[in-house]
Amino acid sequence: MPVHAWTDWLMTVFDAGADQAHWSRVADQWIAWARAPGHDAFWAYRDALRSYIGPGTGRAIDVGCGEGRGARVLKELGYHVAAVDPVERFVAAAAQADSAHDYAVATAAALPFASASFDLAMAYNVLMDVADVGASLAGIRRALRASGTLLVSIVHPFVDRGRFADARPDAPFMLEDSYFGRRHFHGTEARDGLSMDFAGWSQPLENYMAALEQAGFAVVSLREPRPDVAQRPDMARWCRVPLFLWLKARPLA
Repeated sequence: MPVHAWTDWLMTVFDAGADQAHWSRVADQWIAWARAPGHDAFWAYRDALRSYIGPGTGRAIDVGCGEGRGARVLKELGYHVAAVDPVERFVAAAAQADSAHDYAVATAAALPFASASFDLAMAYNVLMDVADVGASLAGIRRALRASGTLLVSIVHPFVDRGRFADARPDAPFMLEDSYFGRRHFHGTEARDGLSMDFAGWSQPLENYMAALEQAGFAVVSLREPRPDVAQRPDMARWCRVPLFLWLKARPLA
């Protein structure tokens, strides 16, 4: 193996271990953060997410399920749900909340299910948290049926590289760094007495598209959802700049 290829492989393994270690450390933080009703952005987009997924009766897998709120949405919509995460504490919390029908501690790259097991796979705000997006998508592709659908949510790549000038609803959004390139991020958010240490990877949309293409997916739908400002008036600025990007992809023959 060439030296540069060995170095790239070694860094990927190191990064993957560091990502999982981070989320294991902050698992209790995230459970408190995610389960506080109306607390974070998820709640302002929840109804739109339900509509985008749509009702179903097949088998669905929530990859990187965290404490289980995405799995609970799938379950409410009628799916038979498997909740999977590499962090054991998250899977235990998801099970405690009766989030799914089946549970497993595993990475997206090594899902412990037979090939072509699922009609729907959801990766909700998880691909930003893995070092090797391609390996994760390849693992999901193997577990999906040929007629299945992958639903992805990510923080909009453009948002990662900038900020609003101030707290005004009409404040300008300023690009602080180049949109292009891949970099690791780490930061702490605080709100209503709770704090959360986030960490993951910021990269442009073309990186995700290339990984989907390489894994054998074709994008069939894309949304840049707007928040429900009736529930969260403080999020009105995100009606001007998209906070999230959602897409659906289908396996290629």
